[in-house]
Amino acid sequence: MATTVLFILIASFFVSAHSLLEPTDQAFTSVVISRQGLDFLKDLLTDKAISSIIPLKLPKIEKSVRIPFVGSVHMVLSNTKIYEIDVSESYVKPGDTGIVIIVSGATCNLSMNWYYSYSTWLVPVEISDTGSASVQVEGLEVGLTLGLENHEGTLKLSLMECGCYVRDISIKLDGGASWLYQGMINAFEDQIGSAVENAITKKLKEGILKLDSFLQALPKEIPVDDNASLNVTFVKDPSLSNSSIGFEINGLFTERKRDLVRKYQSANTQPSVFCPDSSKMLGIALDEAVFNSASSLYYNATFMRWIVDKIPDQSLLNTAGWRFIIPQLYKKYPNDAMNLNISFSSPPAIRIAENDIDATVNVDLIIDVLDSSEVIPVACISLVIRASGLVKIAGNNLAGSVKLNDFTMSLKWSNIGNLRLYLIQPVMWTIIQTVFMPYANSHLGKGFPLPIIHGFTLHSALIVCSDSRIIVCGDVAYKESNNFSQLLTHLVDKRRLPLLDV
Repeated sequence: MATTVLFILIASFFVSAHSLLEPTDQAFTSVVISRQGLDFLKDLLTDKAISSIIPLKLPKIEKSVRIPFVGSVHMVLSNTKIYEIDVSESYVKPGDTGIVIIVSGATCNLSMNWYYSYSTWLVPVEISDTGSASVQVEGLEVGLTLGLENHEGTLKLSLMECGCYVRDISIKLDGGASWLYQGMINAFEDQIGSAVENAITKKLKEGILKLDSFLQALPKEIPVDDNASLNVTFVKDPSLSNSSIGFEINGLFTERKRDLVRKYQSANTQPSVFCPDSSKMLGIALDEAVFNSASSLYYNATFMRWIVDKIPDQSLLNTAGWRFIIPQLYKKYPNDAMNLNISFSSPPAIRIAENDIDATVNVDLIIDVLDSSEVIPVACISLVIRASGLVKIAGNNLAGSVKLNDFTMSLKWSNIGNLRLYLIQPVMWTIIQTVFMPYANSHLGKGFPLPIIHGFTLHSALIVCSDSRIIVCGDVAYKESNNFSQLLTHLVDKRRLPLLDV
């Protein structure tokens, strides 16, 4: 019974991307849901599934029999409803043939109305009686096997096996002369058991069909901001082991207009997820190509350039502040205001090694003089900045920061003669530390969303940097929001999918 919601959560971790997004045949992000994660989802979603299907109404049951010396007896059970289900034991087991979900030792309670009528040659009129009854079903077992496969970049869910079995039923009549009919009404036990089995099985099958349609209608990309999205196309079938389910997705950044980011080749196209703490529920591995795709996208979108007209040492934005460093600048433009036109000359390159993240940034810094409201470029200095990075979890986002390691500089061109770069270097250090790094960290601190479904939060996370990958391992917690069944109905009917925290 947890099926129809269990796999919404599993699948919604990895919504499919648009078929036009490339590359679709390589994986740069891997996600593994561990045994602990599956058990957490199973326990939580079993309760959600139960609440979404009860009360469950069963069809009317009628039975007529002939009893010696009494005549024809007509018995009817109507308005039968399952109003409570209690699950004492359940488990989910991924395997080579599919994903097996078992609910065993469950009980459910039913309410119903009963009607009894008969006529006999001893009494020329019909005798009838009515009342209510309570039924307890014990030893309820539900089992199903599901298939999961990649279908053109989306997740295909199929029902391979499904069954429900009732072990024991006890019926207690109330009202009327119930004591008189108790023995005869027990003859309905098999029919009640079959009705319960059929109703639950039918609900499961309907839920799987609806969920499969739901998966096919999932959005094609995860928005990051107004300019970028994450391509989360499945690139292979989910991998099933005895203790986990793994997914391989493309994971690269792409422009919201679906212009293609350059293709990335990686020596490791199937990044694995290895969590040092095996008790963590969820593991997410991000290849360095994911970060380089973001770098390339924002560079191509010309977002990596800005004009600096305010800095902590404002004197450096006046030619007077440079008179001892670049005398010819002050001589040609005495006491004129300045600004710094900073732009990236190539996408920043990010390299992830074991316990280390390095970034190399190529920047052109143009010195502009503001002379009588005219902007006059006077020199361009090329900088190669080498920085080291740190990553952290901010809510459900992967955020980070960088610090300056060192830099080199060269003169690209000048309209004010040759520059003594060794004199300019301390000034450049100050500008990088007080302007460039804070600006970069203000954006990196916001981060980008990890594929965590709305309502769930990542906590107790640890981050591991390995060869070319960042691995996030953590647990998840759930905060009650809406009634899940209402949300599911709304999503399927309206095709509105507000599932991901973005």
